[in-house]
Amino acid sequence: MRSDRYQDAEQPANYHQKKKKKKKKTGKVLLIIILVLLVMVLGGGYYTIGVMAVEPGSTEEVAVTIPNGTGASMIVELLDEAGLIKNKTCAKINTKIARYSNLQANTYVFNKGMSFPQIMNVINTGDFDYISKESVEVPDGARLGQVADAVAEHLPYSAEEFTAKWSDQAYLKQLIEKYWFRTDDILDDDVIFPLEGYLYADTYYLTDNMTIEGFTEMCLDRMDTELTSRKDQIEASGFSVHEFLTLTSIITKEARADDQAKVAGVFINRLNDGTSLGSDVTVCYIFQEDRVDLKQSQLDSDNPYNTRKFAGLPPGPICQVIGGAMDALLNYEKSDNMFFFADENGVVHYYKDSDSFYQGIEDEGLLHDE
Repeated sequence: MRSDRYQDAEQPANYHQKKKKKKKKTGKVLLIIILVLLVMVLGGGYYTIGVMAVEPGSTEEVAVTIPNGTGASMIVELLDEAGLIKNKTCAKINTKIARYSNLQANTYVFNKGMSFPQIMNVINTGDFDYISKESVEVPDGARLGQVADAVAEHLPYSAEEFTAKWSDQAYLKQLIEKYWFRTDDILDDDVIFPLEGYLYADTYYLTDNMTIEGFTEMCLDRMDTELTSRKDQIEASGFSVHEFLTLTSIITKEARADDQAKVAGVFINRLNDGTSLGSDVTVCYIFQEDRVDLKQSQLDSDNPYNTRKFAGLPPGPICQVIGGAMDALLNYEKSDNMFFFADENGVVHYYKDSDSFYQGIEDEGLLHDE
């Protein structure tokens, strides 16, 4: 039999149970700590990989234009579209952590071997070494041949090489697959230049090793942006994109910016009436000229671009365009006018009937020689 003294020294009956609970609690805490550390390690690794270069060691150059007022979030989108971001989520996290505060607008030439932080530091400092030094303008209203001549002065290709590539059926089909607004309409046999009207008129920055394809797709990417922002309006207009660009290009050649909406209204009236557009600029396009004093023999041409003879739109656009002309067509000015002409000073005169129109032409002395 145990003594009372031995019983007093004996541990509480639940001592071992409490000790086990304490060990379990400590084990759970350790497990949580290990899991947290594991998540941190894995997350850190994921982030580190995500902001690495898309193609480490690559020297492939990519030109990216950062417009004025562009914030870090939009820059991430632009770089992602250019194929310079490995993981967009990680890139956005980096902009939050790094807090880039001096982002500078310009056109930069990066390469796919640069990490996201490297690229952002260049933009944040406006590093001159990465700023594009060469540019070429695609003028508003320029014909495709004129664009080829302009670009050929800056890149190591002839104008003939540009126009040949821009007529290459295999390449054109690749572009149709790549861009939503490119359709088989451009492959129609009556279309003189399949890419006419699709190279958005703007200033483009070039790189030393830029190819014909690189330049072409840079212009088409710009057109993609402009058309996508107006996609719903274009669909509501009832025109296909090809028709829309065709009429926009005619308006571009026919009138200055402040007259384009009113001229567009006249053309809409004529299309709705089934009357030929009667546009001299489409006849000029047949002969690749910008003359106003066309001869009657030219006006009698059987080419389908002759909107003096054939009703409806011609087979395709006749020049490059900008967003302002697109908006003029989408928001054309409604009127009863069915005719117009521009005098020698560029002033546009509008008429509701043919008698007053021809009288106006006669008064201005704008008669065509035989």
